[in-house]
Amino acid sequence: MSHARDAQPAAGSLRGARLPRWFPWAAAAGSVAAGLAVSAAAGLHSDIQWALIAAALFVLGSYAVSAKVEGPRQARDRTATSLVWVAFLLAVVPLASLAWETVEQGVKVLDGYFLSHSMGVVADSEPGGGIYHAILGTLEQVGLATLMSVPVGVLTAVYLVEYGRGRLARAVTFFVDVMTGIPSIVAGLFILSLWILILGMGYSGFAGSMALSILMIPVVVRSTEEMLKLVPNELREASLALGVPKWRTVLKVVLPTSIGGITTGVMLAVARITGETAPVLLLVWGTNFINANPFQDPQASLPMYIYLQYTNGSDAAYDRAWAAALTLIAFIMILNLLARGIARWKAPETGR
Repeated sequence: MSHARDAQPAAGSLRGARLPRWFPWAAAAGSVAAGLAVSAAAGLHSDIQWALIAAALFVLGSYAVSAKVEGPRQARDRTATSLVWVAFLLAVVPLASLAWETVEQGVKVLDGYFLSHSMGVVADSEPGGGIYHAILGTLEQVGLATLMSVPVGVLTAVYLVEYGRGRLARAVTFFVDVMTGIPSIVAGLFILSLWILILGMGYSGFAGSMALSILMIPVVVRSTEEMLKLVPNELREASLALGVPKWRTVLKVVLPTSIGGITTGVMLAVARITGETAPVLLLVWGTNFINANPFQDPQASLPMYIYLQYTNGSDAAYDRAWAAALTLIAFIMILNLLARGIARWKAPETGR
């Protein structure tokens, strides 16, 4: 009776009844318990099934109770909030599960020896060996692709935003949009036909870098273009009013103002190409030995190493594949942290 009196609005009050703050947590706990009970009664053994049942019960139960106590308007608001939380969990839980599984499996053989040795004297089915040759190949291939892609992508974006008018600009924009959706295997086949079959060059890390640059350029162009559009026109106009040439305004005003976003976009492009396997499989192949020359002979890479170790099928190869996957994730995470640091360092000062 006391709870019922608490839910009723006070006399003369303009504020309607409200559910207590702990209600969402109680509803979530009850939904989980009900989902487990329904799953057990129906003989369902998948965690995904009971989780989906619990999510549906949480949304429907929150709406029903809120509509009864707070009214339809507040119930719709709670339903929207519940859907947002459910969508958030649906996105985070698989990601957290993947990260946990990778860390749990990858730490078994991940140590200094694993990072500093290659597979040159170890069979794939035997324990031991490492990924030094794959780390070296990935760094060189991604580095070469970045050196080729970033200047082209940034300059293309500058042209589209600052100078591009007419048919040429529309044509460039169209082809950038087309390149954004190109599958990685198509980029690999293009370089394979041009560089290896027509020009007669051999398989190498540089060939893979050219294919990776094709995938990287449209991402750099699009991200840089959006960052340049965010620069206020007042800054450009103030610079031009002082008699500064257009090219110097772009170089000294526009680019420094947007360097944080440009750097973040470049790092996202690097993260995308770092895990690509198809171009590497077609153009670089792979080797168990250390090859520090990306312009000659096949070269290893982390994605290719993971694929080869997983397809081997032995327990030792599985452990090495998980450890290499953990290393790849850590590499991408470090790149993102560096991007944030550079963006904060190069960001224009605010305030007086």
